[in-house]
Amino acid sequence: MSTDTKVAKEKIILGIDPGTNIMGFGVLCVTNNKLSTLGLGAVHIKEKDYGLKLKIIFERTSSLIKQFKPDEFAIEAPFYGKNVQSMLKLGRAQGVAMAAALMQEIPIAEYSPRKIKQSITGSGAASKEQVAGIIKSLVNLKEIPKDLDATDGLAVAICHYFQSTSKFPSAGKKDWKSFLKNNPDRIK
Repeated sequence: MSTDTKVAKEKIILGIDPGTNIMGFGVLCVTNNKLSTLGLGAVHIKEKDYGLKLKIIFERTSSLIKQFKPDEFAIEAPFYGKNVQSMLKLGRAQGVAMAAALMQEIPIAEYSPRKIKQSITGSGAASKEQVAGIIKSLVNLKEIPKDLDATDGLAVAICHYFQSTSKFPSAGKKDWKSFLKNNPDRIK
């Protein structure tokens, strides 16, 4: 094989929109900066017992990891609302999904709902429908899934890709000092 032959760089990112009733997921494949979808969907959790709901989330996330073998895992952070009990339950759902990734030693990233929407649409206040419409174009989906939790899961993965490839610092990831050190040609 010639040394001039380029080897395609591929990265698989599993994105999760956690929930105790519906968990959205999307599997993003990035090959040489081209985005495609390996899978997306929503897990409907009909179980009434809360402990069993968490077990289902863990098992389904583990199954997705086994099936798609992601290099990275991104998840939506719980949002702050008026109902503290709902927020705690959502946090637990997020935690068991994260534990499934940690068990396989997959790096985890967490993004706020506002950050995800802003990353995809340019507006942190975008609707689920707006996010789904842009994702359809980004990854050439034939149609938008009926269950928008699926596109929300894919949005998390795409947001992670955008954030991890950005040359500009973002909160908690990089700082200006390291940006300037790594980009001396941008200083004038």
